[in-house]
Amino acid sequence: MSAFHLAQLNTARLRAPVDDPSIAEFVAGVALMNALADRSPGFVWRLAEGESGYDATFEVPGLPGTILTYSLWESVEDLRAYVYQSAHLDYLRRRRDWFVPHEHRESMVLWWTPAGRIPPVAEGLARLERLRAEGATPAAFTFRRLFPAPVLEPTVP
Repeated sequence: MSAFHLAQLNTARLRAPVDDPSIAEFVAGVALMNALADRSPGFVWRLAEGESGYDATFEVPGLPGTILTYSLWESVEDLRAYVYQSAHLDYLRRRRDWFVPHEHRESMVLWWTPAGRIPPVAEGLARLERLRAEGATPAAFTFRRLFPAPVLEPTVP
């Protein structure tokens, strides 16, 4: 097991409020996708309703119409399998039905965090802004440009 987990934060701007019938299929699918993530290989943790006042079905305070998902995974491969090789892909393909295109190219950020640490949502949002400003770096990257987990140097007794 690695000393680091892969953190992912994804944002999206809804085409309509969460109670609007035009996005009802997406809202209904949130619980299904969360359950799928929870049982996926390599899944570690996800932000759930009540934690920090956020949940994937609710707007992010200060960002009207924006929702987020935030999770930790054991590896890039595990997250990639969930995103692109599971039923999640069907929802991903329909994202334009439910979400407005971002004015920024990047809406998702990845970074490595020490195993056992759950970074606050504010850190993930800051890393997303860093990615948008600086491009991919070891501190904030995407599937298109990955960086390996840090290597811990052995301690000298």
